[in-house]
Amino acid sequence: MADDNRNHALRLVVAYAIATLLLGGYAIWRYLMGDYHRILLPASLALVMLVACLMRVSRASQTRLSAYLALIVGYLMLALELPWLDETGIMWLGFAPLLTVLLLPLASAMLLNLLLAPVWLLLIDNRLDVHLALSYIAMALVVALVPWEQRRQQALLDATNPRDPHCNALAREALHELLASEYQRTQFLGQPFAVLTLHLPQLEMASEQFGNRARQSLLDALCLAINRCSRRHDFLGRQSASTFWLVLPDTSQSGAQMVQQRIEQALETTVLVDTGPLRASVAHCQRLPGESWPRFEQRLLAMTRHLSES
Repeated sequence: MADDNRNHALRLVVAYAIATLLLGGYAIWRYLMGDYHRILLPASLALVMLVACLMRVSRASQTRLSAYLALIVGYLMLALELPWLDETGIMWLGFAPLLTVLLLPLASAMLLNLLLAPVWLLLIDNRLDVHLALSYIAMALVVALVPWEQRRQQALLDATNPRDPHCNALAREALHELLASEYQRTQFLGQPFAVLTLHLPQLEMASEQFGNRARQSLLDALCLAINRCSRRHDFLGRQSASTFWLVLPDTSQSGAQMVQQRIEQALETTVLVDTGPLRASVAHCQRLPGESWPRFEQRLLAMTRHLSES
């Protein structure tokens, strides 16, 4: 999820930079063509676009303002050029709704596209043509289908994805399903079974004091340390916001204690810039001889609750 956000931010920066170069090149071309009265606006808008690009690079909190600046630049350039185009102006009919959908949330973009429809239609044809208006509305609806379908696919992926969206661990529902099936399998084969419970108290105050970035760093560091200390067939899941379960199939009590010691040592040597050393409470729950699954699950939940409250 974090990688997707970084890639999206990088693509926006590249797009802003290309738009800045295009506006600057357009102003130079108008100068070479002798259209001096049409140089000032694109040259000024190139500087505005450069400011938007720098804001997008330097300050993540100014993403909305940089998008607004880019949208204003696009609108002004479109309003500048449409009156100079003849029949070819209709080719640019979809530029305004496309730019709006790319830079604004879908609901706000659709509302703005409908409000500005008369403006673009009058700039293209100097009169409100019915067929042209229907073409504009159809183009705006088609453009809106793209982000709508992306959101639908993302919602479907989130509903079926067994991984936690914020860290490298299983989500709670997938964790409980795999835990129950693994318990039954090891019980049928007569193998030992253990679960390590980990509570990260720093996670509750990290976002309040240092922001979401520090919270994400804590989650990444914890999951990385646990995965390094566990085996290939062990699996880590997130039971709640600050508690995790590490399921250890075919693991005796002494083996679970060794894994617990390795994890505690790995966490002690992990130091983050904002929150300092990584501190986590760790306990293990071993299956007792002849113990049923409901009884084991009840003990595991009680241990987890006690660990998070202590």
